[in-house]
Amino acid sequence: MTDNLNVRLAGGDDAALAECFHTHGSLIRSYLRRFVPPQEIEDLQQVVFAEVWRSRHRFDPARSLPAWLIGIAHNRAVDHLRARTPQTVPLDVVADPAGADGRTHGDGLAERDQVQRALAELPAPQRQAIELAYYGELTQREIAEKLSVPLGTVKARTARGLRRLSDILPPVAA
Repeated sequence: MTDNLNVRLAGGDDAALAECFHTHGSLIRSYLRRFVPPQEIEDLQQVVFAEVWRSRHRFDPARSLPAWLIGIAHNRAVDHLRARTPQTVPLDVVADPAGADGRTHGDGLAERDQVQRALAELPAPQRQAIELAYYGELTQREIAEKLSVPLGTVKARTARGLRRLSDILPPVAA
């Protein structure tokens, strides 16, 4: 039956094209699904089978019909994708991307600069305890071991430093 379809299609039989579409249409749709958006598959499938009809004289009935159809589908998909204009948006209408906390990176940079300047105003022991806790992600116990000081001293330095930072830094808007 397949050989008969191959011969009839190559010979220009209209019914053979309809049979080919019925038999191999799902194969072509599933192949195209890998390349084009779902809403464009049926249109492109029609383009593929129109090309099959136009190119039927080049088809060798002794060869694999599905492979020939996939070759045409591939070429039409590539042509289709090349013809599409990518969706672009002018840069002047795009906002800066938001950071993890929802604010823009520029806001975060400004706040980071304020915090760095405020930390520089602290006495070295307080600054060191806070930096190890927040930037080094160490617990107070780990800080005490690292600095070779009692745990109570680390807690006092951290509390005094944070209190002083709250006086230096402007309040955060909620």
